Amino acid sequence: MESPYLPIESPSISRRQLLNFITGAVLAVPTGAALYVVGKFFIPPAEKTGAGGAIIAKDILGNPIPATQILAEAPGSRALVAGVSGEPTYLIVKEDNTLDSIGILDNCTHLGCSFPWNPMDQQFQCPCHGSRYAPDGTVVRGPAPLPLKIFHVAVVDNNILISPWTETDPRTGETPWWV
Repeated sequence: MESPYLPIESPSISRRQLLNFITGAVLAVPTGAALYVVGKFFIPPAEKTGAGGAIIAKDILGNPIPATQILAEAPGSRALVAGVSGEPTYLIVKEDNTLDSIGILDNCTHLGCSFPWNPMDQQFQCPCHGSRYAPDGTVVRGPAPLPLKIFHVAVVDNNILISPWTETDPRTGETPWWV
């Protein structure tokens, strides 16, 4: 006759296996949390873009710059902002106190140096090797071989939108070298 009680068998997991499991779980949680933080540090946040890849112009700290702040500058002045992919982009205040529809990248086409706008000479002047660019970004004097990269600039609801230029370069009448 069979016993009405269930047979007693050895447990399916040993004490050592249980402790190893608990130790692994205790170590996995903080390690996973630390790897998440490191991953968030090295992977930049996705930037919201508008039509044509347009982004809002930002200051050096990543704060959006209102159009009124740039338009408060004197006509003919250039304001440097963080544009597409954070690239430094010059915005130009026109004589009628509006922004020019073309922004110019602050990156010399010779060796990639940053350069200032010289209001006295009305040129962008690269301090590294002496390249000079006209107000529209065309080369005035080398060794720079190509005109400066340009961007579309638009003002919508006091936001400055900057987007990549992929059409024909209006300065040369050719396909842009950066496309």
